[in-house]
Amino acid sequence: MSERKVRVRFAPSPTGALHIGGVRTALFNYLFAKQNGGKLVFRIEDTDSHRFVNGAEEYIIESFKWLGIQFDEGVSFGGDKGPYRQSERRDIYKKYVDELLSNGKAYIAFDTPEELEAKRAEIENFQYDAHTRGKMRNSLTLSEAEVKALIDDGKQYVVRFKVDPGEEVHVKDMIRGDVCIKTDILDDKVLYKSADELPTYHLANIVDDHLMDISHVIRGEEWLPSAPLHVLLYRAFGWEGTMPSFAHLPLLLKPEGKGKLSKRDGDRLGFPVFPLEWVDPKTHEVSSGYRESGYFPEAVVNFLALLGWNPGTEQEIFSLDELVKAFDISKCSKSGAKFDYKKGIWFNHEYILKKTDKEIAQLFAPIVANNGVNASMEQITQVVHMMKDRVNFVKDLWSLCSFFFIPPITYDEKTVRKRWKEYSSKQMSELAEVLKGIDDFTISGQEAIVMKWVEDKGYKLGDVMNAFRLTLVGEGKGPGMFDISAFLGKEETLDRIYKAIKILG
Repeated sequence: MSERKVRVRFAPSPTGALHIGGVRTALFNYLFAKQNGGKLVFRIEDTDSHRFVNGAEEYIIESFKWLGIQFDEGVSFGGDKGPYRQSERRDIYKKYVDELLSNGKAYIAFDTPEELEAKRAEIENFQYDAHTRGKMRNSLTLSEAEVKALIDDGKQYVVRFKVDPGEEVHVKDMIRGDVCIKTDILDDKVLYKSADELPTYHLANIVDDHLMDISHVIRGEEWLPSAPLHVLLYRAFGWEGTMPSFAHLPLLLKPEGKGKLSKRDGDRLGFPVFPLEWVDPKTHEVSSGYRESGYFPEAVVNFLALLGWNPGTEQEIFSLDELVKAFDISKCSKSGAKFDYKKGIWFNHEYILKKTDKEIAQLFAPIVANNGVNASMEQITQVVHMMKDRVNFVKDLWSLCSFFFIPPITYDEKTVRKRWKEYSSKQMSELAEVLKGIDDFTISGQEAIVMKWVEDKGYKLGDVMNAFRLTLVGEGKGPGMFDISAFLGKEETLDRIYKAIKILG
């Protein structure tokens, strides 16, 4: 028998923005598929029609496009095992619902929400299972004629899976090993609702995974409690031979405190939890995204890959191809991974350093232009070369570098008090004369002459350079002084010195 081909899937629900935890799940599926020469399938779980949100599906696809995580088949990607949208597979699911009913593996229940609520009030920790199903309104307690009459009368019903008590279900998990659950704690899950003629997640996923020949199910830890039911469903259909291997990834935890990472954590601490900016179509509330916040997609992917997985080496910076080679799902952590958003910022800084000055300059150029500055790419690239190691995001360059393009109109009061002495005006006037006489206005051309002048005059170098910086920049920041003056050129440097002397006195 030939070895089964690796086929994994990512199946989000179009109920809003894609959480960063979902992105990590998709990434781990992608890495596993690519490493094993397999395929990644993109499905849409839209069986819960009440929670459907317009634009969510397009948002999810756009997110992965930006991140560079490519799917091999599925919704909008094509493939021969579709349709890949669950709402388009109603007839397929109905056939399997009927099969379970006819084999006595499932039953029809007519209990109304009010009746179920009354039972919860009557029985503490009530769950619909082998102990309580005999007291409810279902096809196990009603006659065939009564069931038929209720259905013919248009009464809404659900189909529940019949879980037999007293069994042990073993889930073989690639991360957690053998997970054993007793069926006594499982309830008779709803598999199908007549109200919208759609299955629930539990049935739809099993049928889709089987028909689409999914070999491995890699998903979040929150789905671990449903794994035993999925194993039982595979058995009920006689599909044990095609049952996928499971891997339940550790939860992403809050950066501080306990519990699962939420949007509120991001809002409170000022970091995104969505890949792209999301505008809620109902409330019009805007949630920040990694793309719009200025992160590189490669940095986000690198950051997420190391949340709950460890390569076992000191290496932290990985390209997507390097991640594919290094990834080992058995090295994923069993316990939750703290979402260290500051580490995400560090990764972005590292990717700024990795990129060439020209690449960063091309991203910075529109920001320069939007600030009304007409600068050449050569000038912008020069500035990037001097300053890119000081920022975490390209958008932060402007506030740090604007003085290269626009002369200061005000001078930082705190810096003036500290750096502009009673003799600074005299020293700057003398410096201007020295600079005026320099023909070679390169960094080295200026430095030798100015340093000799400072020494000959017996001035303190710090006094001269701090005042010089204030005249050109307007505050105490920036690279080396001769880097700045060489970039500005002689005429602009002198103009700024004279202006500062006039204003500061």
